[in-house]
Amino acid sequence: MKKLFDRVFDGADEMVALAEKTLADTLAELGADAPVEMPNTAYFLAIHSAYLGKNVTTLGQLDECFKTVKEWNGRTPNTSTVFKTGFATFMAAEVIEACKYAKDPNPYKDEYHGHLSDAEVRELGVPLVTDDIPGFVVIYGSAPTDQEAVDLIKGYQTRGIFVFLIGDVIEQARRLNMNMGFPVRVVAVGPDIWCVAHVISFVYRAAMIFGAVKPGDRWEFDDYTFYRIHACVNVFAPVEDIVVACGAGAIAMGFPVITNDENDMWRVPKTILIQQDTADFIETSLEARDIKIKVTNIDIPVAFSSAFEGEIVRRKETQVDCDGARFDCFELVRMKDAHEIEDHKIELIGKDFDEFEAGAEFAIGFLAEVSGKNMQPDFEPVFERNFHNFLNCIEGVMHTGQRDILRLRVSKAAYDAGFRAKHVGEVLYAKIKSEYEAVVDKCQVTIITDPDLCHELSEVAKATYNERDERLGSMTDESVDVFYSCILCQSFSPAHVCVVTPERLGLCGAVSWLDAKATNQLDQNGPCQVVTKKRVVDENVGIWEDVNEIVFKSSHGNLEQVTLYSIMQDPMTSCGCFECICGIEPFSSGVVIVNREHMGMTPLGMSFPEMASMTGGGVQTPGFMGHGKQFISSRKFMRAEGGPGRIVWMPKALKDLVGGKLDRTAKDLYDIDGFTSMIADETITEDPEELMEFLAEKGHPVLTFEPLI
Repeated sequence: MKKLFDRVFDGADEMVALAEKTLADTLAELGADAPVEMPNTAYFLAIHSAYLGKNVTTLGQLDECFKTVKEWNGRTPNTSTVFKTGFATFMAAEVIEACKYAKDPNPYKDEYHGHLSDAEVRELGVPLVTDDIPGFVVIYGSAPTDQEAVDLIKGYQTRGIFVFLIGDVIEQARRLNMNMGFPVRVVAVGPDIWCVAHVISFVYRAAMIFGAVKPGDRWEFDDYTFYRIHACVNVFAPVEDIVVACGAGAIAMGFPVITNDENDMWRVPKTILIQQDTADFIETSLEARDIKIKVTNIDIPVAFSSAFEGEIVRRKETQVDCDGARFDCFELVRMKDAHEIEDHKIELIGKDFDEFEAGAEFAIGFLAEVSGKNMQPDFEPVFERNFHNFLNCIEGVMHTGQRDILRLRVSKAAYDAGFRAKHVGEVLYAKIKSEYEAVVDKCQVTIITDPDLCHELSEVAKATYNERDERLGSMTDESVDVFYSCILCQSFSPAHVCVVTPERLGLCGAVSWLDAKATNQLDQNGPCQVVTKKRVVDENVGIWEDVNEIVFKSSHGNLEQVTLYSIMQDPMTSCGCFECICGIEPFSSGVVIVNREHMGMTPLGMSFPEMASMTGGGVQTPGFMGHGKQFISSRKFMRAEGGPGRIVWMPKALKDLVGGKLDRTAKDLYDIDGFTSMIADETITEDPEELMEFLAEKGHPVLTFEPLI
């Protein structure tokens, strides 16, 4: 059997030779000045940036960097050279893929995913830090059978592991009609081994986005991937030399390789593990990378995992459809005395799913009644908001909306597997009891499909919603005695600290003041800590000595002061998973806001990824700030600089989402009607000069404000 090091060197030679030919052919076709870029990223060719510290933008620059790739491709039989050769293999793979994108900005069309955008990297921030995604696996090659391929993929998926597929395994999954795509966390990256460049690029951009690792600092990248990215590689036999070379790079990053190739692979403890039966791949991989899985045992006939949160159930796949826009639907949590509740009582009032015809549309209501000595009425809406997350983890079930505008679809596949209305109750009961065990002692769930009772209880629910909104709507930063810190994201962004207040939710959009309060009640030593606000420095701009002390402590000394209501003076840091980013527009002295979903340009001449690259990783960047969508309409948004009246541009979809609340805030602050109509969007202009003309035409209040710079 060929020596392992020789297999690495031979495989690297093969990848480098292919990259050299591909680059030469592309240069001959397009010329040295031809642009080279991956779509929707501010990090250029991320592997080259990480290893060499160079931002490659043209084929000529790529050709110049290729000299280093060949230098790194050594043959000295020692571990250091082998690992460096593995990195050279990754760079060569990125050269091959970059040439594809230089010729065609969408080379894979809809057949494969290819490059993953910065927005997709950021989207995974919250589930990574909450362990809803406990790790990643890259699966390459062809499984012994199609069924073994799908069983392996689904095994990882049901454990919440994010799956990248490369090579023939993709076609195996397609032949058995497996649902794949980024939303369900199974990504068909590409058909060839060099497509692994997109996975490595994804990993290194995570290090730059969340960890603030600087381009060119290879040792810091290795440290970050080894300790903070929990990933492993599964390769089916036979393992080619070119794959072994990629494996050397993966192992250097801290990612063990598991294979069933007993004939041509060497065993290396903790790094190259051989399992003859592919059914043993999962447990071996998790153990090798020390990936811990949250065990969720719920008595339902389909899988339950956070991997299914993005699953879409289309009309033709739907067995039953409950739409709150057309029927009296509701979801309600009510606090009760202990004697009023029978724990784990699941009751259905009305017809079950199998009593309706296929494709039926009808009303549905979810009523969860809870008791507990530490339970508080303010926790009720927190529980309700999480119904969306709980129910979307059910395979074959899609939940959208909330309150009385919810929608629930159950697929034919889930129905055929035996999923019924009572199983919705089982999920709600299990998750409420497990997620909120510190405050919930007893829980009972009622599912209602009887139309008359749905109508009656939906009216009760609406009155409850209105009562809560009035109570919570009057809650301001001044009306509470404490704020809360949140360091959930520190597993990926070690220096970042959120300070969550009633009027400023966490920048991820997922943690409100009530959420943080509930989290602290659940675990007083957990990620959300009480922050007193007794020693005021400047309440108008948001400076308290108490806040600064906990920020300094929680950021491990990286931050000395935070100004909660300013974008210019010590703004709050960002981890990288923010919903929106706000940046100064110099011509108007206003600000542009862009949400993560928007793929277009802004009047700053930068896209979301480019703006987002200005912040993140726990650093303070005056003039740029990550934040949640709902903070835009807050009276505390940029209060130090004049408030939301500074907003001059944001995407139309975002305007439509926050417009109603923003208009009410502007009316209160500036006595302006229809303020949102004064804000430009991509349908009006992306040009700064045209933006100024639009603002002047509309009489935008920012034109009367003092300059920011």
